[in-house]
Amino acid sequence: MSVRVEKRIDEPGDSEHLELAWELKERIRREENVLKQRKGFFRNAYRRATTHLYFEDDELAGFASVRRDGYILFLAVAPEFRGRGYGERLVADVAENHRTVTCHARTTNENAIEFYRHLGFDVDRHIHNYYEDGGDAYYLKLGEGGLTEKLSNLIRR
Repeated sequence: MSVRVEKRIDEPGDSEHLELAWELKERIRREENVLKQRKGFFRNAYRRATTHLYFEDDELAGFASVRRDGYILFLAVAPEFRGRGYGERLVADVAENHRTVTCHARTTNENAIEFYRHLGFDVDRHIHNYYEDGGDAYYLKLGEGGLTEKLSNLIRR
């Protein structure tokens, strides 16, 4: 049985997949207590961003919304699709199109921090009271020798 994987993109101003992305983000928020953005903030940021989405057999597996400067606003992979490389592909899509790639991660979100470190991100700084609920964040930046260099090496082959 073959799995059909499809990549789609919502360009800035295009919100075709906004509701699907919101539903996935909210499911993760309820289950894991992360991705706590309010709908108005999420909707406005999504509409201004470029969003890369991966679908597996027409089901949203994951998405990443990125600003023009390479800052990842949202990155979410459905729990049932984790471990299949979607998170790495999403960050790779961002890295292919941006000179620098940055994001914030809640200091208590160990899975996210481990994931980003695995890809070569470094903690640039610790920001106290970054989130609306008073939570702290790390500002992360894809370091030299991280995914960007790995992608370049793959492309050169």
